[in-house]
Amino acid sequence: MPIIKILPHQSLCPEGASITAAPGTSVCEALLENGIKIEHACEMSCACTTCHVIVRQGLASLGEIDETEEDLLDRAWGLEPNSRLSCQAILAQQDLLIEIPRYTINHASENH
Repeated sequence: MPIIKILPHQSLCPEGASITAAPGTSVCEALLENGIKIEHACEMSCACTTCHVIVRQGLASLGEIDETEEDLLDRAWGLEPNSRLSCQAILAQQDLLIEIPRYTINHASENH
C-alpha cells in the first residue's frame, strides 16, 4: 500500500504524519480515515477548493488532472504547479509527500 507523508500543518497535524491507504482511494478519503480533518466543504464532489493539497513528491502517479479540477484549482489559495484537489487525487502504487496549505477559501468552515 502506498504511504502518504503529510508535512506539518499548524492545526491539522502539527507534527506531520505518515499514513497508508489502498490504491484507488482518494487522498482526501485517506486523510479523513486517518484522523486528519482536511476541509471538504463540497463533500468531495469536485465543487470547491477546500481540500487543496500540494503534492511535493509522487504527482505523476496520480494521473491526469481533468478540466473541472483544473478550473477549480485556479481559485485555490496558494496554487502551485503541483497542486491537486485531494478529493480528485486517486492513489496508485507510488508513495506521496503532500503539504496542506495553511489557508483555504472557505468563508464558512463547517468543521468536518
